[in-house]
Amino acid sequence: MKMQNLFVWMLMVPLIFASCSKEEINEAEDLNGQQETREFTAEELASMRVCKDVYPEGVTPRAAAVSSKVWQNGQTLKVKFIGGSQYVRNKVMQYANEWSDYANITFQFVTSGTADIRVSFMSGQGSYSYIGTDANLISQNSETMNFGWFDSNTSDSEFSRTTIHEFGHALGLIHEHQHPEVTIPWDKPAVYAYYAGPPNYWSQSQVDNNLFATYSTWETQFSDYDPQSIMHYAVDNSLTIGNFSVGWNTILSNTDKQFIGELYPF
Repeated sequence: MKMQNLFVWMLMVPLIFASCSKEEINEAEDLNGQQETREFTAEELASMRVCKDVYPEGVTPRAAAVSSKVWQNGQTLKVKFIGGSQYVRNKVMQYANEWSDYANITFQFVTSGTADIRVSFMSGQGSYSYIGTDANLISQNSETMNFGWFDSNTSDSEFSRTTIHEFGHALGLIHEHQHPEVTIPWDKPAVYAYYAGPPNYWSQSQVDNNLFATYSTWETQFSDYDPQSIMHYAVDNSLTIGNFSVGWNTILSNTDKQFIGELYPF
């Protein structure tokens, strides 16, 4: 997830891909550790909707220091909703606040005026959030976070999974599967084909940026790789070479709680 040592300046990072054959998966199997490898059901695969990385205009992915994206410790972040039913808003508030149990950050939900985080509910636009203080670069008239599939029929587990994940990004966290010290044995053609279809409709460059590009040890801080992190995509075994998969993570892991407390200590 994330971070080790001091914050340092991030430079452009080459995409790092796992290149393996069926005989070259021992390291990946070791990284998988105690993960239970299984195939997702057809229904699960059809609903495997994940967030996409977004960046302010003029900001190159991974070209800024992580330290510049972390809010001031102890800060109160104002959050304003753009649209959405009161039911959906209440669910987002409920699960967003789970971060505040472990981080010295407070979310203040406001109905008017300026806000640090602006949350919209535009259907068909996917779910996403700008990373940390990148939100400051976005016009107050525009959203900095979107939940594209929340409605009155959304399950609590989905509200939990997606809300906590996106607010993790809003606090400055990266995707766990892009951890500097993990090499997931992706089956790249299968991944491109899967994410090109519904419900994501991603281009190859979007897949590269959201899944295959990893952070290096000198550009960010991180804890040990955590396949149970709320910031990890679900990874179906059919999208990897060998026996590697990660299930649906819907709650904060112990490592998530510890790390966010180190990032924003009380």
